Amino acid sequence: MPYYITYGEFQKQMTDYYRQAGKRMQFTEMTDYLYRKGLLKQTLEIPNVTGIFENMSDDEFEDIIDSFVLFLTPQIPSTSSVVETDIIPHKRDVFVIRHPQFTRPNPHTHNFFEINYVVRGSCRFTFEDEISTLQEGELCIIAPSSKHDILIDDESIVYTIMLRKSSFDTIFFSLLSGKDLLSYFFRKILQDDTSPNFLLFKTDQNDQLKPLIRNAMVECHRYDNYSNSCCINWINLMFSNLLRNYSESMQFHNYHIGTDFSVILQYIQHHYQELSLSRLAEEFHYSEPYLSTRIRENTGYNFTDLVRRLRLAHAIEYLENSNLKISEIATQVGYKSTDHFSRVFRTTYQISPVQYRKQHAHTEDTFNPFI
Repeated sequence: MPYYITYGEFQKQMTDYYRQAGKRMQFTEMTDYLYRKGLLKQTLEIPNVTGIFENMSDDEFEDIIDSFVLFLTPQIPSTSSVVETDIIPHKRDVFVIRHPQFTRPNPHTHNFFEINYVVRGSCRFTFEDEISTLQEGELCIIAPSSKHDILIDDESIVYTIMLRKSSFDTIFFSLLSGKDLLSYFFRKILQDDTSPNFLLFKTDQNDQLKPLIRNAMVECHRYDNYSNSCCINWINLMFSNLLRNYSESMQFHNYHIGTDFSVILQYIQHHYQELSLSRLAEEFHYSEPYLSTRIRENTGYNFTDLVRRLRLAHAIEYLENSNLKISEIATQVGYKSTDHFSRVFRTTYQISPVQYRKQHAHTEDTFNPFI
């Protein structure tokens, strides 16, 4: 049987317990504590929240969150392995909450994506056996099967977005076909979720990003036939905003290969037009053989093939979405000779750039040069 309490009252009880007893509880432990104390309600009116949230201060929006209603089920034990059906409501693909403050440490894994956005202050981020601090304005996307924990030791504010892995590939399909680090991250995770990963964005409190997350949270606490679709759209806009504004500064961390390779991959992505292996080795102070081995181990391609794929992938975009001449496209993607570009393109796709453009003019297309 579900019980009810507002966000504001739940956090007040959590904070009071910590300050009076000097101890912390996990979310499920606090639920049982409130149940035993008779502080959970069997019925509670759901607020009808509407409005425009772009111009609200953080404190004004926090007052709205305090009025949201939590649906709680007592006597569920804490666990180190959380599944999406335990935390994401039925018939929801995305669920956004305010992360509780003063919780007990409990490193855990789950089978869904978790996104944490630090609205104000900071929080302690444990990833596998590494501990760091997420600062105000930072957004972290944690892959399924990654052991992690988020702890807030004061009145800092963190919003947590939970996204079903089972529906990601259909709902956010457009993200999977990109040639950027975020697309690479999600494709890698959907293909193999055995390796802990996270992506970190330093957004500097983007004025566009915060309202998107606010609107997604509000939709998660509305209960009509449109709220799930609306929430999905807000999160899609959030991802698009991240890619548009922060693709060059994001950090991809794979626990097994380390953060340094993600920086190398990112550098290749943004300098592929005129990049050589020797220049890359000089930039990162590695020998060419060592760097070549790492690239092949972690991408499945040697350096030359990886650069060629990036060049041709962007050439496809120009052919489909611009009126640039073939010679101009060749220059844009790093080929000094139009003939060389055309030969490489034809060898790879068995069609010339001119023929490709003609075939794909004014048509909807699912061609993916990364396949």
